[in-house]
Amino acid sequence: MVVPVVRPRIGPLALSIFFAAVTAVFAQPFQLPTANRALFETGGEGKFFVGTVGKPWMSGCYGCVRSDGWQMHEGLDIRCLQRDKRGEPTDPVMATADGTVCYISTKPSLSNYGNYIVVRHQVGGLEIYSLCAHLSAIAPGLKVGQSVKAGQTIATMGRTSNTREQISKDRAHVHFELNFFVNDRFPAWFKKTSPGERNDHGEFNGQNLLGLDPRLILLGEHEEGGKFTVLSFVRDQPALCRVLVRKTDFPWLKRYAALIRSNPLAQKAGIAGYELALNFNGMAFELIPRAASEIKGKGNYQLLSVNEAEYHKNPCRKLVAQKGSHWELTTRGENLLDLLTY
Repeated sequence: MVVPVVRPRIGPLALSIFFAAVTAVFAQPFQLPTANRALFETGGEGKFFVGTVGKPWMSGCYGCVRSDGWQMHEGLDIRCLQRDKRGEPTDPVMATADGTVCYISTKPSLSNYGNYIVVRHQVGGLEIYSLCAHLSAIAPGLKVGQSVKAGQTIATMGRTSNTREQISKDRAHVHFELNFFVNDRFPAWFKKTSPGERNDHGEFNGQNLLGLDPRLILLGEHEEGGKFTVLSFVRDQPALCRVLVRKTDFPWLKRYAALIRSNPLAQKAGIAGYELALNFNGMAFELIPRAASEIKGKGNYQLLSVNEAEYHKNPCRKLVAQKGSHWELTTRGENLLDLLTY
């Protein structure tokens, strides 16, 4: 006897809603956080980026762009377009994508970010956190936990900061980051590793956010006509190094499960650790489970390989160092792995 399969009929409206939802989850683009679109103009970088004092626009980009390549800048410094009669910036700062406000700091003396906002986004199957800093004001009524839409005004550009050298009017800008969130247990880790030091921002301390290059993401989405995906961009990061960690349960694995690569041997024999590919900023963009038979050393962390070309191109995070003829993790590198796996 053949039992007929009854398939529910889905109307056009239901289908359109379904595909819209899928598109929102897997193909939602990021947008510029201000009206300044010179990034997309040929030769427009000077109108888009604000460099540091006496330095060209490149010092307002992401990466090892400061102190002769030895200081990291984890975001973009985007130039203002509008000013009031006193010369102060008045540009609206907008949500870069749909998301949820998860942190607002309105005490500029507590951070070199000044006033800043962090918004959580689900984009391309990944949890990404945007950060906008040096704000003069937060949008009225905006609260933590509130949903925001891409393009919605969330603040006004400013030049707040707690740095000794204040941001001058002519350098007014918004500092814009796109980040991965490292560890929910950051406050406990910080208290353990930095006893006596203040943590005024809880889990949204800047140390707990690892930045991607927003410029490459924005340009990729703008130029590739829908073919660009953030997930592919992350997976294709150049590796600074590969490290073996003897941990099998840490928050990064759950939050960024899309970055785990299959290993049938470990799945069959049991997972004893993970091989991590780190980019120069310390982001674990590939995680490979390893069985005990695949792990030879005994240390909690083992440096497996170093991409010397990438190190010389981007040395500013100082995660690894060459000692004679061999490479080793630095204290900074081990601290990052401690935080990642805490």
